[in-house]
Amino acid sequence: MNKPLKQHLIDPEICIRCHACVEACPKEAITFNDDNVVVDAAICDGQMACIGPCPTGAIDNWRVVATPYSLEEQFEWMELPEQQEIAADEGGADSEALDDAIAALLAEAHKGAGGVARAPASAAKPTVNLHGLENPLKARVQGNFRLTAAGSDNDVRHIILDLGPGHFPILEGQTIGIIPPGEDAQGRPHMPRLYSVSSPRDGERPSTNNLSLTVKRVQGGVCSNYVCDLGRGDEVLVTGPYGATFLLPDDPEARLVMICTGTGSAPFRAFTMRRQRVMPTVNGRMKLFFGARSPNSLPYFGPLGKVPQEFLEKHFAFSRVDGQEKTYVQDRLRQDGEALAVMLTDARTHIYLCGLKAMERGVEEAFNDIARGAGLNWAEIRDRMREEGRHHVETY
Repeated sequence: MNKPLKQHLIDPEICIRCHACVEACPKEAITFNDDNVVVDAAICDGQMACIGPCPTGAIDNWRVVATPYSLEEQFEWMELPEQQEIAADEGGADSEALDDAIAALLAEAHKGAGGVARAPASAAKPTVNLHGLENPLKARVQGNFRLTAAGSDNDVRHIILDLGPGHFPILEGQTIGIIPPGEDAQGRPHMPRLYSVSSPRDGERPSTNNLSLTVKRVQGGVCSNYVCDLGRGDEVLVTGPYGATFLLPDDPEARLVMICTGTGSAPFRAFTMRRQRVMPTVNGRMKLFFGARSPNSLPYFGPLGKVPQEFLEKHFAFSRVDGQEKTYVQDRLRQDGEALAVMLTDARTHIYLCGLKAMERGVEEAFNDIARGAGLNWAEIRDRMREEGRHHVETY
């Protein structure tokens, strides 16, 4: 009998076909067809470069097998197979060592990521993977507006896409893929880049079949420069929708704590607009902690100022304002610690974190301090909230 090995697999039920793992794998061991993204066991050498970029955790799956599953078998899967019956002594020390190595790599890759997320119990059921590489939706640009001041070193754009007659149901908190034209360095067509939708489910304007994105121009960024340079009437290829957990609860009693930096504000703009449209009289249920270098580099600073404070309680943190001490979102969290401590004990509270991955550690430390000061255990609260679909992290 062949010596058992631990085969790396991708869960087809969770995978959103964003192909981030395909681009991340240095060995080109990950491939795909119209249905599934799969790992070639003959090429994969366990470097785990694909783990971190995966936004869903679909990549975090292994099976101990006597004979590796072929690509053909994986392409036909609708769900992962059950673990095969393999005698305990067949794995040996090599299998145990590999288990330890995989566990360590996963712990590092997902440090601070919050584990497996769940959707809020009251959230609407999302549609996912309606349009993929084989059938992208053609959308047209309705508008391209600069959000940050002309003198700002950040060029952030508000892009409105007209979906025409296409069927593309999307919920607040979901993302779409944009396929930039051209080919990569290996001569392959570019894969979609993911962007959070910044408009409500019924459109940028109520009852219109369009959506908006918040996109920052990144130096050398293939897709961000393409999107930021789009003109009115240009055609864009869209994939998705993606995402089934970072969703808005459809519950007027839900209390939202939204923490973001930069373009991480996109889903929270959608959350706020949705609540304004369907729950306009529900006040005191949303807090926004928004970090940026300065007011002129903060997307939607002007429009946010027009949202009543009693409807959306806003806490801005600026780290690069002349003559002022550097302030980050974790500082604002601590300043509001007394109120947040009360919210942590409320089963109606939902916490969302979106933006740069570097902010995760500071936010975790702030909640640790807030909970400790109130005689609470943040780790226990966070884990319980996650299990109940009330704690969500989406960083990059």
